[in-house]
Amino acid sequence: MLQATLLMAGLGAFCGLLLGAASRIFYVYEDPRIEQVQDSLAGANCGGCGYAGCAAAAHAVVAGKAPVNVCMVGGDESAVKVAEIMGIKASLLEPQRAFNLCTGGHRASNHYIYEGINTCRAQSMLYGGKRVCSIGCLGFGDCVKACQFGALTLGPDGYPVTDMSKCVGCGACEKACPKDILKVRTLSDRFLHFNTEDDCLAPCAQTCPAQINIPRYITQIRNGDYEGAVHTIRERNPLLLACGRVCPHPCEVNCRRGLEDEPVSINQLKRFAADYEMNSGKRMHVSVAPEKTGKKVAIVGGGPAGLTCAFFLRRLGHDVTIFDSKPKLGGVLRYGIPEYRLPKKVLDWEIEGILNLGIETKTNHTFGKDYNLESLIGDGFDAIFLGIGAWKDSPLRVEGEILYGCYTGMDFLSRLAKGDKMHIGKTAVVIGGGNTAIDCSRNLIRHGVEKVYIVYRRTRNEMPANKVEVEAAEHEGVQFLFLSAPIRVKGDNEGKVTHLEYERMELGEPDASGRRRPVPVKDSATLLATDMVITAIGQAPDLAFAQKVKEKLSELKTTKWNTLDVNPDTWQTSIPFIFSAGDAATGPSLVVEAIGGGRKAARSIHQYITGQEVKCEPGELKKSTYIKGTMFDHVDGIEKKPRAEMVELPVEERIKSFVEVDQVLTEEEAIKESKRCLNCCRICYTADVNPLVKIQKNVSSSVTLN
Repeated sequence: MLQATLLMAGLGAFCGLLLGAASRIFYVYEDPRIEQVQDSLAGANCGGCGYAGCAAAAHAVVAGKAPVNVCMVGGDESAVKVAEIMGIKASLLEPQRAFNLCTGGHRASNHYIYEGINTCRAQSMLYGGKRVCSIGCLGFGDCVKACQFGALTLGPDGYPVTDMSKCVGCGACEKACPKDILKVRTLSDRFLHFNTEDDCLAPCAQTCPAQINIPRYITQIRNGDYEGAVHTIRERNPLLLACGRVCPHPCEVNCRRGLEDEPVSINQLKRFAADYEMNSGKRMHVSVAPEKTGKKVAIVGGGPAGLTCAFFLRRLGHDVTIFDSKPKLGGVLRYGIPEYRLPKKVLDWEIEGILNLGIETKTNHTFGKDYNLESLIGDGFDAIFLGIGAWKDSPLRVEGEILYGCYTGMDFLSRLAKGDKMHIGKTAVVIGGGNTAIDCSRNLIRHGVEKVYIVYRRTRNEMPANKVEVEAAEHEGVQFLFLSAPIRVKGDNEGKVTHLEYERMELGEPDASGRRRPVPVKDSATLLATDMVITAIGQAPDLAFAQKVKEKLSELKTTKWNTLDVNPDTWQTSIPFIFSAGDAATGPSLVVEAIGGGRKAARSIHQYITGQEVKCEPGELKKSTYIKGTMFDHVDGIEKKPRAEMVELPVEERIKSFVEVDQVLTEEEAIKESKRCLNCCRICYTADVNPLVKIQKNVSSSVTLN
């Protein structure tokens, strides 16, 4: 017994010595931080991070192969703990969420029938799937099965719907989708994305210069989600109140409903959502990047392009300062558009919301006088945006245009807006056919002018002004003299205007613009008695500041139209750190065009100051291009329903004041109008009468696969 005990003890001692020696020879060191990191993770072992459980993720973090925010479930709290363990300063990041870009689902037609495959990935391998739409949802829910957090469901219309409160942005759904309709993005990623040929876009959204997701916000209005509609619009357009009042809604031109009925009143619905927020008594939250980047951008000009550019740059975390030569911001919105179209208190409320994001302003600061390029560089600005507008009126170039009582269009409107005292006569003639001419004439009516004439050298059909504005001016008593061209302005011995001499015209061959060129009619000169003449025949940017040869701005290239020469894809000028958009770059155009340009310039500036290549995305849609196959000649299944009428103040009431003329839709009217929307996607839409009509007509009966 004793021998056995000694033997076992000796054997144990020998094994201990052997294991001790082996441990020194084959020693494996495990970094204690691995366990600490693993304890800081959520412990879900869900695999959403891309690693096989939390232990593997912890090893990857310590090895430098994964970031400290690797755990999607743990979020910022987990990331901060892991960063402390790793000795890294934690920066807050924008959360990523999954967004479905397709609203087609089961509405998309089938080009063959196949029974037996019940996964998206498998079916996509067979001629791209049975759906006619080449990029649309196949509806078998591979993404739903891939989501480990219950954040995705297949909605009643056959496409995935995300529960944002459950989504952790892991990206599993994006990897599972063979059609790439699910994208995991931060909010910044979303508003820096511009429409491309691969996107699921309705015709109206393709036409909108601001690239707003129109079907989405109309659907939200139909469902009573007015806050959601506001957020959808503001994701692309921060000036929704102003746009809802002054936009000529080019989006409605390609509204599919208009092919068989009347277009949906898209802009009235936008205004309804915008006014809902303003009248609700509270501002909806607008998120900004969690931390500042330390980069500074100077915005020269506080008009629609400058305000938009500033809005998006600030949301990206950059410090932004807006400089403007006038007492208040707004540009043409304040000093060009009359009170009866856009009340100043409405504009003030909207601009205040933009500035509340933390944007600094310096008004009454004129570029080239109170500050210049060198001073901006000296103050540490990393990039400059020139949104100086087009305030330089084109002269009439006829005898007598400088007589007392003669004005130019934009100068006249801006002086009225500032409250300057001006000579207002009993009779006035406005020369021109654009929106500025219409605004001048309707302003004059409200100032008590007894007779207001618009003299235009072409016909009504060629007028570039918005049709509804022309009709409104006519209703208010403005008289139109078409096919009439000024020859001279005549005055009395005191230098005051007494007459406009004009000659009759007739239309000849088309000119470079495609419009028929006016040709004078011989011996047709006519005198028109007046004591005011306002010339509103066009504007251009005032680029005098760029012609000072002592400054680097002398290198700034301009075009033959006296606009800033910019890259049409990036809005970058010939000086790499200077960008421009709006009327300064395009010439006089729509407010919504300036908004779209301001956002695109913000993306380019962001790329430039963060060291990225300044470029657009592959396949980005240009202004005049549309996705092939999305524009129809007709649509089936439309039941004609009356379009919501614009509610206006009665003429006899509105011409006596500057009260806003166009009124907002009631909630009942807005919901009714929203139901006229077909909720189009690329090729599918929701028909009124029978949703199966279109599907049955498009299905090929010659192919059946089992």
